[in-house]
Amino acid sequence: MSKTVVINSSAQLEQLIKSTTIVVIDFHATWCGPCKAVAPAYAALAERLTDPGKMVFTKVDVDQQKQIAQAYNVTAMPTFIMLKSGVETTRIKGANLPALQSAVKELLAASGGAIASSSSSFWKGAEVPKPYDVINSEIDLKNLDCMNYNQDIGGVRVLFEGSAPSTEANGSSTGKGKGKDSGQQTDWVESDTDEQLTLFIPFSSTVKIYQIQITSRPPPVEDEDDTELPRRPTKIKLFVNRPNIVGFDDAERMVAAQEIEIKEEDWKDGTAAFNTKFVKFQSVFSLNLFVEDAEGEAEKVRLDRIRLVGEVGEKRDLGKLEKVGEE
Repeated sequence: MSKTVVINSSAQLEQLIKSTTIVVIDFHATWCGPCKAVAPAYAALAERLTDPGKMVFTKVDVDQQKQIAQAYNVTAMPTFIMLKSGVETTRIKGANLPALQSAVKELLAASGGAIASSSSSFWKGAEVPKPYDVINSEIDLKNLDCMNYNQDIGGVRVLFEGSAPSTEANGSSTGKGKGKDSGQQTDWVESDTDEQLTLFIPFSSTVKIYQIQITSRPPPVEDEDDTELPRRPTKIKLFVNRPNIVGFDDAERMVAAQEIEIKEEDWKDGTAAFNTKFVKFQSVFSLNLFVEDAEGEAEKVRLDRIRLVGEVGEKRDLGKLEKVGEE
């Protein structure tokens, strides 16, 4: 369900402005082509940054709410207006997504980081290259699939949460991979019978994937001969636009859209970021991520978070997954 708030009256908008520090308003019209083009990206911003009482993203149909449009002197669609503590700070005319994203980030920065520090969705991980954005909000979480993960340790959806990994929150990696028996809150994913893991990620929109960020924060290894402790991944294969999850035998023999080798120096504070072969990731409705190997002789691999960076295209009909092309 979208986190954007549809405004149905002046009183509703006024109440939001009184109760929320930062209010972003999207003045749009149903007949406006540019409005429709920028709508998915606006919804993605709302999904990531909405923080009740602190930040809200709203939509005003200028034909249905003429009084509001006139009050804000809106003459072009779309127009984005940002209010802080009830005062207009920014006005952007047209479907200028980079300008909108930049204005939102500047407004957050001007707030002294108070909002960012209070909201789990502001965990940074690795830096997001401009002009792209995190597109995790476009993942169809209901149809996620994973093979060979330990179900006693964590659910697969946790990989795509905006919250900081628990190991980052307390400044160290304390999880011993013992799952429910450890008495700890486990918000990561570990492989089960061996170090291989395969993950099927479908999208609710057709997306372009520019970069993939993987966070892995296993506990320190004191004995290199200890193969029981989970380790970080070192080899990953990516397959695009498969209708369902790729099995291990198929993943090993098939030609991947891209193969990734992660070296020790690639990990920055537990996160490795790698760019895709962008031409092969231009129109993606599903992604299979196959972890082929882990560090050392480890028999288990651990993933804490995955962030996908890119652009959002048109919404898809999720009633049927269709294969649109070969890798």
